[in-house]
Amino acid sequence: MQLAIVKNGEIIKTGNYGLANVQDSIPVDSRTLFTINSITKAFTGIAIMQLVEAGKLKLSSPVSSYLNDLPDSWKAVTIQQLLSHTSGIPDIVDEVETVLISPFSFEESWKQVQALPMAFKPGEQFRYNQTNYLLLGRIIDTLGGMPFTEFITKGQLLKSNMPNTIRAGFGANKEVIMHTAGGYQYKKGKLTNMFFSFEYPLQTAAGMSSTATEIANWVIALQNKQLLNEEASIDALWTPAKLNNGRIGGFTRLLNGYAAGWPIVARQEHPATAPVGGGRSAVFVYPNDNLSIVVLTNLLGGSPDAFIDEIAGFYIPDMKESNGFGLSSSIKLVRAELEKSGYNNAITAFEKIKKSNKTFELNENEVNDWGYKLIKYKRITDALELFKLNVYLYPTSANAFDSLGEIYAELGNNTLAIINYEQAFKLNPKNSNAEEQIKILKAKK
Repeated sequence: MQLAIVKNGEIIKTGNYGLANVQDSIPVDSRTLFTINSITKAFTGIAIMQLVEAGKLKLSSPVSSYLNDLPDSWKAVTIQQLLSHTSGIPDIVDEVETVLISPFSFEESWKQVQALPMAFKPGEQFRYNQTNYLLLGRIIDTLGGMPFTEFITKGQLLKSNMPNTIRAGFGANKEVIMHTAGGYQYKKGKLTNMFFSFEYPLQTAAGMSSTATEIANWVIALQNKQLLNEEASIDALWTPAKLNNGRIGGFTRLLNGYAAGWPIVARQEHPATAPVGGGRSAVFVYPNDNLSIVVLTNLLGGSPDAFIDEIAGFYIPDMKESNGFGLSSSIKLVRAELEKSGYNNAITAFEKIKKSNKTFELNENEVNDWGYKLIKYKRITDALELFKLNVYLYPTSANAFDSLGEIYAELGNNTLAIINYEQAFKLNPKNSNAEEQIKILKAKK
């Protein structure tokens, strides 16, 4: 893993951890290059915005304004819809297997994808799709007057002091590149090698390799307006696209929006723009906090987007999960009371708040998640009181009783664990976990 942290426009910390090459025990160092997978799309987004600033492109224009050899059903799709994965154009890549839809060649895959029907009406959904970025690459080739690889190198990498990224090029794992971290994944509990590469036309989607420090340099250059001249351009780069129904769409509850190549963490507190790649690398930029964090790893499923907020908490204390970051306003209200009066008063605290605020409600899943977060921080007895509260609030929820049974088992109180698991199974006879735990606990007794 590599780490780089930017605060107030300067790199304040870097780190190199673990092995770049497991087979030969080669450690990660500052020169180690990591395949960044779909973080490449964020570079493509900036390239498109550079063409917008040059007056060569409009985000609202249909793709047919710039490419004329497309299926009729694709022609009305806008550049913004390509950037934000809301186009409805069919995908040239099988996203489950991460391979082209034709096993024979890129050309055959391109022919096949053009014959497929639209997945949905443009703007109706968010659906991740590599064809979108293939088309954006062709547009950069045409309007930029040079191959997109050269356009990105000249327009971003050279301006951002990224010599190792330039040396790596856009071949990802397909080419032999010195000082490159191997790719790994766990399959059936065993660590295995992982190889990934796209043909040239798709390397706007996932073709680059870089280091954490050089990506930090790139973020600094962007925010210093060395890559885009106008604040409006950066705003457009980072503003999540709206669907036809006015909502935004994204990958997860955290990465809940998508802009111009940049996934978005849209939330009231500490919003972020967050390019992620291959389930193993992520860049979080917190514009309101003058903080950016880059984490690159070589493990599929390492998913640093799941823990970068916690790293941010070392610089912004209220972002620490243990301080309640990520909880809803209702949960925070109860948490403040319980941290003061003690968690054994959870039900009383809820009733006290409810009495003064008739519209106050607690969501079952949020209380459950909060309880499991406390378990993670070894606050088992506090978590127990939250699960009791959830059963009090939702007496017909099988999941609430299942969680309460689980924590009683954790505390060694098998009798109460069985009682709650039996109630969970009674409320939901399909709860195979509860059924199995009852058998295990009764056998212990």
